[in-house]
Amino acid sequence: MQMSTQLRGADPPEFDSRHFRQALSQFATGVTIITTRLADGSFLGLTASSFNSVSLDPPLVLWSLSQTASSMPVFSGNSHYVINVLSGEQAALAERFSKRIENRFEGVDFELSHTGLPILKGVSAWFECHNRSRYPEGDHVIFVGEVERCGVTPKSALVFHGGKFAATTPR
Repeated sequence: MQMSTQLRGADPPEFDSRHFRQALSQFATGVTIITTRLADGSFLGLTASSFNSVSLDPPLVLWSLSQTASSMPVFSGNSHYVINVLSGEQAALAERFSKRIENRFEGVDFELSHTGLPILKGVSAWFECHNRSRYPEGDHVIFVGEVERCGVTPKSALVFHGGKFAATTPR
């Protein structure tokens, strides 16, 4: 059988969205909380596991957000955000920022970044990003951030696998 190397459109999927989601859950991902500020000065944050590096020079990272997310206009319109990479003991924080509650930051320890955005205490790393570009793809928007400042703490990482949180054990 000869395979074509020419570009063509994708075939329709041979699976449903439930099966696809189950297959995706087998890939362990790190867990982040993305933070920014609302126009009234209050803070906005959400849990995301769609974080990845893009480039070292310039320093670029990416994450994605559902196009229907209520926070989409804020993240699309703001010049900066902070990506907080959660440490192994922060599963409760990941759950808190994934729920619909009035003030996700109430009782949460943080300091302000150079641009006045929350850097959560106890994270294993953080990236303060300029909102460089956005790419709508499927039902999400991919955000590419240019990292202006970052920090790291040698801690275990929080990961999400098979629908559950776990902490890594550094070797």
